[in-house]
Amino acid sequence: MIKLLPQERQNVAQYIHSICAITLDESKDYLIESRLSAVLEEFKCTSFTDLISRSRSDASGKIKRKVIDEITTNETLFFRDSSPFDLLRFKIIPEIIDRRARAGTAVPIRIWSAACSTGQEIYSIAIVLKEMLGDLSRYSIRLVGTDISDQAITRASEGIFSQIEIARGLTDAAREKSFLPHPRGWKLRDEIRAMASFRKLNLMDDFSSLGKFDIVFCRNVAIYFNERDRASLFNRIEQRLEGDGYLVVGSMESLSAICPQFESKRHLRSVFYQVKR
Repeated sequence: MIKLLPQERQNVAQYIHSICAITLDESKDYLIESRLSAVLEEFKCTSFTDLISRSRSDASGKIKRKVIDEITTNETLFFRDSSPFDLLRFKIIPEIIDRRARAGTAVPIRIWSAACSTGQEIYSIAIVLKEMLGDLSRYSIRLVGTDISDQAITRASEGIFSQIEIARGLTDAAREKSFLPHPRGWKLRDEIRAMASFRKLNLMDDFSSLGKFDIVFCRNVAIYFNERDRASLFNRIEQRLEGDGYLVVGSMESLSAICPQFESKRHLRSVFYQVKR
């Protein structure tokens, strides 16, 4: 494996930050080496300096996309940290329906999963909604998953998961209800798959074109950003939230110090945020 030299690390770290906002200090040199080793080999690069130079000059963007695919964390599972999904079932969705219900009109429910990886989070949300609501024709549901990785978005759009991926977070009964056997593992049933749409998005770019949402899930991604980038991200997410919308972040994340306009609220074992009024 090619080693990251001390004199290279600042340039490499700055490049990674510039393309995906992930901040990597000296303690993460091993991560850079291990995750980018395959990219170095694929493009026959002699060093990390060579890789970055070639990525910058590659007009096709192929090397850059490969770097992003490898360096971004795509670790996820169905119903990860179950409490946010209990929060949806027992508090957020019932409250939204109570507030939005109007005679003769479909109740709008718009949810964005930022940094959705290969789709397990937004599909878990879709499964919850289908189980809760039954007849979806009474609702105007818009579920959007975004991720910076082309590879992750492609996989999410397919809705096909290996046996190992399915076993992480889903019971046999849940699997039978929402999936069908597939040569590569298990495929989401069409009615669940059709509930979600996906698009590539760098969270450091402008995302105002996404529109407004009642709920935003942005879990365990901003922990890789520096404080300035975290504040920028959540300030811009605020603009995408309805005034009474809900923001769900990772269990170890807090917005209190960086975005005081958000008020933390608790329901059972879950914490969520709403903009102070």
